[in-house]
Amino acid sequence: MAVRRYHLTFPKELVTEPVIYYLGKDFNVITNIRRANVDQDGGWVDLEIEGDEEEIERAVESLKRKGVGVDPIERQVIE
Repeated sequence: MAVRRYHLTFPKELVTEPVIYYLGKDFNVITNIRRANVDQDGGWVDLEIEGDEEEIERAVESLKRKGVGVDPIERQVIE
């Protein structure tokens, strides 16, 4: 199992959508929110995703298709 960390940026129109919930439901991955700041105008989330590499890649592509900005976090932000 791989663990990848991403900084997600949500536009205003996606703030009220359960986007992260559906990652775990639609893909065989485990999500863990490490940090977040969300308000009615948009927001960001530092998200840890655990699973097989292929499932993580599929989940990330799904986020991008929905309009979520996805940037990998290369270093350990939070242990």
